[in-house]
Amino acid sequence: MPVQQRATLADVARLAGVSTKTVSRVYANREMVAPATVDAVLVAAKRLRFRPNSLARALRRGGSANVFGFVMGELGNPFYYGVAAGIEEELSRRGYALLVATTADSPDGEERVADALLAQRIGALLIIPVAEDQSYMEGERHLGTPVIAIDRPARNLVADSIVLANRQGVFEAVSRLLALGHRRIGYACNPASVYTQAERVRGYREAMAAHGIADTARWERLVDDPATAPERIVADLLAAEDAPTALITGNNRMTVGALRALGDLGVPDGPALIGFDDFDTADVLGVSVIAYDPVDLGRKAARLALERIEDPTGFTRQIELPTRIVERGSGERPGP
Repeated sequence: MPVQQRATLADVARLAGVSTKTVSRVYANREMVAPATVDAVLVAAKRLRFRPNSLARALRRGGSANVFGFVMGELGNPFYYGVAAGIEEELSRRGYALLVATTADSPDGEERVADALLAQRIGALLIIPVAEDQSYMEGERHLGTPVIAIDRPARNLVADSIVLANRQGVFEAVSRLLALGHRRIGYACNPASVYTQAERVRGYREAMAAHGIADTARWERLVDDPATAPERIVADLLAAEDAPTALITGNNRMTVGALRALGDLGVPDGPALIGFDDFDTADVLGVSVIAYDPVDLGRKAARLALERIEDPTGFTRQIELPTRIVERGSGERPGP
């Protein structure tokens, strides 16, 4: 079956009986065109299934496009597509479009992917940083392209950011477990070196120290190896001497791994469990979580980018989105 050629501006002009300049004016500033002419052009465009190339038009004008870019990790993580959905929702409401590119959570791929989007002369770049250094975007920032870091602040780059209340969320979760009588509380995460986990581990240690428990290393499993399965990490922790009676997992994958490990060990009702990040079946499984709204995180990031366009010289801001604990049973088991 032959592929039909896309209709052009000239095709719409011929069918509507107007000039190509008039068609352009309808899409760029229709208030300057007579209503009857606008209607004729839009009817012709609909019949021909014509779509204007807003990105190309913006680039011809030499200005920033009304298209933003978003660099995120792998598509399989619900956190990432939740953030992307929030960004797209807010931008589309304001008349902007979104280009999404993924790094597969690879630090080596971040600069390449970000540069590919910046080459499109996008209006702003939103990014969930995974590399150790984002200074490669400093020149672009000086040229007027706002960069917004999401979930983790950018490193070696002056950029606005929006993050979660990671430390406070874990502090509150550990405090609840301590109030239930637990003293041997474990923490497991992979990866461990990223900003989010460093903050969560800090909250865990501070809560334990506040109750006179300073030596937590024996109950920590802080792993930086994507090849190590979460269930192996949790199984190793639970098999240790003086194993924890309660467990905080640092992200949704680690929580699912913990559930698998508990099932494999035949102790589905074992240690009390609170996981950071909600996930689709957590309510069905009765898993207590430290929750937040990733869609709202995306919306607020998009607003931050739009505000930076309006005020390019204002002070750099870091916004912290609060978390909440959702009790579903696994995190409310009393200590021994």
